Amino acid sequence: MSPIFRNVTMAYLIFLSVVLGASLYAGMVVAPVTFNTEDIFGSSVLSQFQEGMIMTQNFIKLSYLVTLSVIVAVIYEGYKYKKGERDKLTFIALFLMTATGLMFSHYYLPDIIIMQQAGEEMTKTQLFIDTHKASEVNFKIFAFALLLLLVRNFKKALR
Repeated sequence: MSPIFRNVTMAYLIFLSVVLGASLYAGMVVAPVTFNTEDIFGSSVLSQFQEGMIMTQNFIKLSYLVTLSVIVAVIYEGYKYKKGERDKLTFIALFLMTATGLMFSHYYLPDIIIMQQAGEEMTKTQLFIDTHKASEVNFKIFAFALLLLLVRNFKKALR
């Protein structure tokens, strides 16, 4: 591996780690705090709808990072594929990361935003609940695929 490509690989690994960290932080810290404001303030200051609106703004910002990570991963892994580094598990992880990352940013998030804009009653419908649950599952698959891609590339970088 050339010194330049080694540096690009290290930057890639750091970037994937940052995206994974931001994703985990959003799901494990930001969401529970945002949706439990009553525990913090001792009384209901915000409705669940208002908490959801705040959380949506967090995920909109995270979606920019998710989309960028998909673009970077496709370029990096595509270059490696062209150079003859073909690994079935890495390809599967890349496919899952790309598909779920783009679905999160360009399918689920816009749908959730549209439903929220329709009002609080819309967010209580079964359609919204199902869409939100599917987006959670989708995002967990994204995080797992990202972790798998990170681990596979880290192992290769240590050789």
